[in-house]
Amino acid sequence: MRTVTRLAGFAVGLAAVFGATYGVGRVVDTAPAAESRHDDAATTPTADERGGTGDRLPGGLLVSEHGYTLEPVDAPAGGFAFRIAGPDGRPVTRYDVAHDKQMHLIVARRDLSGFRHVHPELAPDGTWRVDTPLAGPGQWRAFADFTPTGGEPLTLGVDVTVPGELTERPLPAPATTTTVDGYTVTLTGAPQPGRTSSLTLTVSRDGQPVTDLEPYLGAYGHLVALRQGDLAYLHVHPDGTPGDGRTRPGPAVTFLAEVPSTGSYRLYLDFQHGGRVHTAEFTVVADAAPTGDAPTPSGPAPTGGADHGTPGHGHN
Repeated sequence: MRTVTRLAGFAVGLAAVFGATYGVGRVVDTAPAAESRHDDAATTPTADERGGTGDRLPGGLLVSEHGYTLEPVDAPAGGFAFRIAGPDGRPVTRYDVAHDKQMHLIVARRDLSGFRHVHPELAPDGTWRVDTPLAGPGQWRAFADFTPTGGEPLTLGVDVTVPGELTERPLPAPATTTTVDGYTVTLTGAPQPGRTSSLTLTVSRDGQPVTDLEPYLGAYGHLVALRQGDLAYLHVHPDGTPGDGRTRPGPAVTFLAEVPSTGSYRLYLDFQHGGRVHTAEFTVVADAAPTGDAPTPSGPAPTGGADHGTPGHGHN
Protein backbone atom coordinates (compact mmCIF):
# COMPACT_ATOMS: atom_id res chain seq x y z
CA MET A 1 0.00 0.00 0.00
CA ARG A 2 1.29 3.43 -0.92
CA THR A 3 1.23 6.19 1.64
CA VAL A 4 1.04 9.82 0.57
CA THR A 5 2.67 12.41 2.79
CA ARG A 6 3.75 16.01 2.31
CA LEU A 7 7.32 17.02 3.07
CA ALA A 8 7.35 20.65 4.12
CA GLY A 9 10.99 20.60 5.20
CA PHE A 10 13.22 18.30 7.16
CA ALA A 11 12.20 15.47 9.36
CA VAL A 12 14.65 16.47 12.03
CA GLY A 13 14.38 13.57 14.48
CA LEU A 14 17.82 12.81 15.85
CA ALA A 15 19.53 14.42 12.89
CA ALA A 16 22.44 16.82 13.02
CA VAL A 17 21.48 19.69 10.74
CA PHE A 18 23.76 21.52 8.33
CA GLY A 19 23.30 25.24 8.51
CA ALA A 20 22.66 26.08 4.85
CA THR A 21 19.69 25.88 2.48
CA TYR A 22 20.27 24.31 -0.93
CA GLY A 23 18.58 24.64 -4.27
CA VAL A 24 16.94 21.22 -4.04
CA GLY A 25 16.14 21.14 -0.32
CA ARG A 26 18.19 20.88 2.84
CA VAL A 27 20.80 18.44 3.96
CA VAL A 28 20.84 16.52 7.22
CA ASP A 29 22.97 13.74 8.62
CA THR A 30 21.11 11.11 10.58
CA ALA A 31 24.11 9.49 12.27
CA PRO A 32 25.11 10.63 15.78
CA ALA A 33 27.25 13.75 15.67
CA ALA A 34 30.75 13.88 17.04
CA GLU A 35 32.71 16.96 18.04
CA SER A 36 32.97 19.13 14.95
CA ARG A 37 36.21 20.54 13.57
CA HIS A 38 34.28 23.28 11.75
CA ASP A 39 31.62 25.64 13.01
CA ASP A 40 29.43 25.09 9.96
CA ALA A 41 29.71 21.33 9.43
CA ALA A 42 28.42 18.50 11.59
CA THR A 43 30.52 15.37 11.70
CA THR A 44 29.99 11.81 12.83
CA PRO A 45 32.38 9.43 14.55
CA THR A 46 34.88 7.58 12.42
CA ALA A 47 35.06 3.81 12.52
CA ASP A 48 38.10 4.08 14.80
CA GLU A 49 36.35 6.54 17.14
CA ARG A 50 33.49 4.09 17.53
CA GLY A 51 35.83 1.57 19.10
CA GLY A 52 35.97 -0.80 16.18
CA THR A 53 38.15 -3.84 16.40
CA GLY A 54 39.27 -3.71 12.79
CA ASP A 55 35.88 -4.49 11.24
CA ARG A 56 35.17 -1.52 9.01
CA LEU A 57 31.70 -0.07 8.79
CA PRO A 58 29.95 -0.30 5.41
CA GLY A 59 30.36 2.77 3.25
CA GLY A 60 28.02 5.73 3.29
CA LEU A 61 26.92 5.54 6.92
CA LEU A 62 29.22 8.37 8.04
CA VAL A 63 29.53 11.99 6.98
CA SER A 64 33.12 12.05 8.29
CA GLU A 65 35.75 9.33 8.27
CA HIS A 66 39.54 9.20 8.58
CA GLY A 67 39.68 12.99 8.75
CA TYR A 68 37.64 13.61 5.58
CA THR A 69 34.22 15.26 5.80
CA LEU A 70 31.45 15.67 3.23
CA GLU A 71 30.28 19.30 3.39
CA PRO A 72 27.31 20.35 1.20
CA VAL A 73 27.45 24.00 0.14
CA ASP A 74 24.98 26.52 -1.28
CA ALA A 75 23.86 25.81 -4.84
CA PRO A 76 21.42 27.53 -7.22
CA ALA A 77 17.97 26.10 -7.68
CA GLY A 78 18.28 22.97 -9.76
CA GLY A 79 21.83 22.25 -8.60
CA PHE A 80 23.70 20.31 -5.95
CA ALA A 81 27.15 21.19 -4.64
CA PHE A 82 29.53 19.96 -1.97
CA ARG A 83 33.15 19.85 -0.88
CA ILE A 84 35.31 17.24 0.77
CA ALA A 85 37.23 18.77 3.67
CA GLY A 86 40.55 17.07 4.38
CA PRO A 87 42.25 16.38 7.72
CA ASP A 88 43.61 19.95 7.70
CA GLY A 89 40.09 21.38 7.34
CA ARG A 90 40.71 22.64 3.81
CA PRO A 91 38.82 21.51 0.70
CA VAL A 92 40.48 18.60 -1.08
CA THR A 93 41.41 19.48 -4.67
CA ARG A 94 43.34 16.38 -5.76
CA TYR A 95 41.69 13.02 -6.35
CA ASP A 96 42.68 9.73 -7.92
CA VAL A 97 40.71 8.36 -10.84
CA ALA A 98 38.69 5.26 -9.93
CA HIS A 99 36.33 3.59 -12.39
CA ASP A 100 37.21 6.31 -14.94
CA LYS A 101 36.09 9.19 -12.69
CA GLN A 102 37.46 11.23 -9.79
CA MET A 103 34.07 11.43 -8.08
CA HIS A 104 31.00 9.22 -8.17
CA LEU A 105 27.85 10.73 -6.67
CA ILE A 106 25.10 8.20 -6.04
CA VAL A 107 21.73 9.28 -4.70
CA ALA A 108 18.86 7.04 -3.64
CA ARG A 109 15.53 7.72 -2.04
CA ARG A 110 15.23 6.25 1.43
CA ASP A 111 12.48 3.88 0.29
CA LEU A 112 14.90 2.76 -2.50
CA SER A 113 12.40 3.73 -5.21
CA GLY A 114 14.72 6.24 -6.85
CA PHE A 115 18.37 5.92 -7.87
CA ARG A 116 20.80 8.06 -9.84
CA HIS A 117 24.52 7.82 -10.48
CA VAL A 118 26.12 11.05 -11.70
CA HIS A 119 29.58 12.57 -11.96
CA PRO A 120 29.97 16.16 -10.69
CA GLU A 121 32.54 18.60 -12.02
CA LEU A 122 35.35 19.85 -9.79
CA ALA A 123 36.04 23.59 -9.50
CA PRO A 124 39.54 24.88 -8.63
CA ASP A 125 38.38 25.75 -5.09
CA GLY A 126 37.49 22.12 -4.39
CA THR A 127 33.73 22.46 -4.92
CA TRP A 128 31.93 19.68 -6.78
CA ARG A 129 28.84 20.78 -8.73
CA VAL A 130 26.18 18.91 -10.69
CA ASP A 131 22.70 19.62 -12.00
CA THR A 132 20.31 18.28 -9.43
CA PRO A 133 20.25 14.49 -9.32
CA LEU A 134 17.26 14.51 -6.97
CA ALA A 135 14.30 13.77 -9.21
CA GLY A 136 11.27 14.40 -7.05
CA PRO A 137 10.15 14.92 -3.45
CA GLY A 138 11.40 12.61 -0.75
CA GLN A 139 14.09 11.70 1.71
CA TRP A 140 17.25 10.99 -0.27
CA ARG A 141 20.69 9.72 0.72
CA ALA A 142 23.62 11.19 -1.20
CA PHE A 143 26.86 9.17 -1.37
CA ALA A 144 30.21 10.66 -2.40
CA ASP A 145 32.46 7.81 -3.57
CA PHE A 146 36.06 8.97 -4.09
CA THR A 147 39.77 8.44 -3.40
CA PRO A 148 41.74 11.49 -2.21
CA THR A 149 45.24 11.51 -3.66
CA GLY A 150 47.52 9.91 -1.11
CA GLY A 151 44.56 8.46 0.81
CA GLU A 152 42.34 5.41 0.70
CA PRO A 153 38.97 4.99 -1.04
CA LEU A 154 36.08 6.44 0.95
CA THR A 155 32.32 6.68 0.69
CA LEU A 156 30.68 9.42 2.77
CA GLY A 157 26.96 10.14 2.93
CA VAL A 158 24.37 12.70 3.98
CA ASP A 159 20.57 12.83 3.89
CA VAL A 160 18.84 15.33 1.63
CA THR A 161 15.14 16.22 1.82
CA VAL A 162 13.28 17.52 -1.21
CA PRO A 163 9.98 19.11 -0.07
CA GLY A 164 6.69 18.23 -1.71
CA GLU A 165 4.08 15.52 -1.83
CA LEU A 166 5.69 12.12 -1.39
CA THR A 167 4.24 8.76 -2.35
CA GLU A 168 6.05 6.11 -0.36
CA ARG A 169 6.59 2.81 -2.15
CA PRO A 170 7.23 -0.63 -0.67
CA LEU A 171 10.37 -2.49 -1.63
CA PRO A 172 9.62 -4.82 -4.57
CA ALA A 173 9.72 -8.53 -3.84
CA PRO A 174 12.92 -10.48 -4.53
CA ALA A 175 13.23 -11.53 -8.16
CA THR A 176 15.83 -13.02 -10.46
CA THR A 177 14.55 -11.35 -13.63
CA THR A 178 13.80 -7.72 -14.38
CA THR A 179 13.30 -5.54 -17.45
CA VAL A 180 14.47 -2.04 -18.33
CA ASP A 181 14.25 -0.11 -21.61
CA GLY A 182 13.40 -3.28 -23.55
CA TYR A 183 16.26 -5.30 -22.06
CA THR A 184 15.81 -8.36 -19.85
CA VAL A 185 18.38 -8.90 -17.13
CA THR A 186 18.65 -12.15 -15.19
CA LEU A 187 20.42 -12.58 -11.87
CA THR A 188 22.23 -15.76 -10.85
CA GLY A 189 23.64 -16.09 -7.34
CA ALA A 190 22.72 -14.59 -3.99
CA PRO A 191 24.71 -12.58 -1.44
CA GLN A 192 25.79 -14.29 1.76
CA PRO A 193 26.69 -12.32 4.89
CA GLY A 194 30.38 -12.35 5.78
CA ARG A 195 31.58 -14.13 2.67
CA THR A 196 32.35 -13.25 -0.93
CA SER A 197 29.57 -14.26 -3.28
CA SER A 198 29.50 -14.33 -7.05
CA LEU A 199 26.61 -12.45 -8.67
CA THR A 200 26.17 -12.85 -12.42
CA LEU A 201 23.81 -10.62 -14.39
CA THR A 202 22.96 -11.68 -17.92
CA VAL A 203 21.56 -9.19 -20.45
CA SER A 204 19.30 -10.04 -23.37
CA ARG A 205 17.06 -8.14 -25.75
CA ASP A 206 14.16 -9.45 -27.81
CA GLY A 207 15.03 -12.94 -26.61
CA GLN A 208 18.62 -12.74 -27.86
CA PRO A 209 21.74 -12.46 -25.70
CA VAL A 210 23.51 -9.10 -25.85
CA THR A 211 27.11 -9.88 -26.73
CA ASP A 212 28.35 -6.37 -27.52
CA LEU A 213 28.03 -4.50 -24.24
CA GLU A 214 30.10 -1.32 -24.19
CA PRO A 215 32.60 -0.42 -21.46
CA TYR A 216 31.13 1.85 -18.82
CA LEU A 217 33.28 3.20 -15.98
CA GLY A 218 36.04 0.75 -16.84
CA ALA A 219 33.87 -2.37 -16.95
CA TYR A 220 30.99 -3.97 -18.82
CA GLY A 221 28.76 -3.21 -15.87
CA HIS A 222 28.72 -1.18 -12.68
CA LEU A 223 26.88 -2.51 -9.63
CA VAL A 224 25.82 -0.70 -6.45
CA ALA A 225 24.08 -2.45 -3.54
CA LEU A 226 22.16 -0.62 -0.79
CA ARG A 227 20.90 -2.24 2.40
CA GLN A 228 17.25 -1.58 3.23
CA GLY A 229 16.88 0.55 6.34
CA ASP A 230 20.17 2.35 6.91
CA LEU A 231 21.16 2.36 3.21
CA ALA A 232 24.62 0.96 3.87
CA TYR A 233 26.48 1.37 0.57
CA LEU A 234 28.34 -1.44 -1.15
CA HIS A 235 30.31 -0.66 -4.31
CA VAL A 236 30.67 -4.13 -5.79
CA HIS A 237 33.69 -5.03 -7.92
CA PRO A 238 33.42 -6.65 -11.38
CA ASP A 239 35.24 -9.91 -12.04
CA GLY A 240 37.42 -8.90 -14.99
CA THR A 241 37.85 -5.81 -17.14
CA PRO A 242 37.51 -5.02 -20.85
CA GLY A 243 40.68 -5.87 -22.74
CA ASP A 244 42.10 -8.27 -20.16
CA GLY A 245 41.97 -11.14 -22.64
CA ARG A 246 39.35 -13.16 -20.80
CA THR A 247 36.36 -10.90 -20.10
CA ARG A 248 33.68 -10.99 -22.80
CA PRO A 249 31.41 -8.03 -23.61
CA GLY A 250 28.29 -9.86 -22.49
CA PRO A 251 25.84 -11.27 -22.22
CA ALA A 252 27.00 -12.12 -18.66
CA VAL A 253 28.67 -9.69 -16.27
CA THR A 254 29.95 -11.15 -12.99
CA PHE A 255 30.57 -9.27 -9.74
CA LEU A 256 32.15 -10.25 -6.45
CA ALA A 257 30.14 -9.00 -3.49
CA GLU A 258 30.34 -9.28 0.28
CA VAL A 259 27.41 -8.00 2.32
CA PRO A 260 27.86 -7.16 6.01
CA SER A 261 24.62 -8.64 7.39
CA THR A 262 21.44 -10.53 6.71
CA GLY A 263 18.57 -8.51 5.32
CA SER A 264 17.14 -7.10 2.12
CA TYR A 265 19.30 -5.26 -0.41
CA ARG A 266 18.54 -3.37 -3.57
CA LEU A 267 20.95 -3.94 -6.48
CA TYR A 268 21.42 -1.34 -9.22
CA LEU A 269 23.20 -2.52 -12.37
CA ASP A 270 24.37 0.15 -14.83
CA PHE A 271 25.30 -1.19 -18.26
CA GLN A 272 25.89 0.54 -21.57
CA HIS A 273 24.63 -0.58 -24.95
CA GLY A 274 23.99 1.35 -28.12
CA GLY A 275 25.65 4.41 -26.63
CA ARG A 276 23.16 4.65 -23.76
CA VAL A 277 23.41 3.67 -20.09
CA HIS A 278 20.57 1.60 -18.64
CA THR A 279 19.90 0.73 -15.00
CA ALA A 280 18.37 -2.59 -13.98
CA GLU A 281 17.18 -3.05 -10.39
CA PHE A 282 16.79 -6.14 -8.22
CA THR A 283 15.76 -6.87 -4.66
CA VAL A 284 17.77 -9.66 -3.06
CA VAL A 285 17.78 -11.16 0.43
CA ALA A 286 21.03 -12.06 2.16
CA ASP A 287 20.36 -15.17 4.21
CA ALA A 288 22.65 -16.49 6.93
CA ALA A 289 21.70 -20.08 6.06
CA PRO A 290 24.41 -21.97 4.10
CA THR A 291 22.48 -22.10 0.83
CA GLY A 292 25.47 -21.59 -1.44
CA ASP A 293 24.75 -19.40 -4.43
CA ALA A 294 21.10 -20.37 -4.75
CA PRO A 295 19.14 -17.61 -6.50
CA THR A 296 16.41 -15.67 -4.80
CA PRO A 297 12.78 -16.40 -5.78
CA SER A 298 12.06 -15.75 -9.44
CA GLY A 299 9.63 -13.38 -11.00
CA PRO A 300 9.60 -10.40 -13.34
CA ALA A 301 10.08 -7.03 -11.70
CA PRO A 302 10.12 -4.20 -14.25
CA THR A 303 12.34 -1.34 -13.11
CA GLY A 304 10.91 1.44 -15.22
CA GLY A 305 7.24 1.16 -14.35
CA ALA A 306 5.09 3.96 -13.05
CA ASP A 307 4.75 2.34 -9.64
CA HIS A 308 8.46 2.11 -8.83
CA GLY A 309 11.41 4.26 -9.61
CA THR A 310 9.24 7.16 -10.67
CA PRO A 311 11.99 9.62 -9.66
CA GLY A 312 13.95 7.98 -12.45
CA HIS A 313 17.53 7.08 -13.17
CA GLY A 314 20.19 9.30 -14.59
CA HIS A 315 23.79 9.27 -15.65
CA ASN A 316 26.17 12.11 -16.34
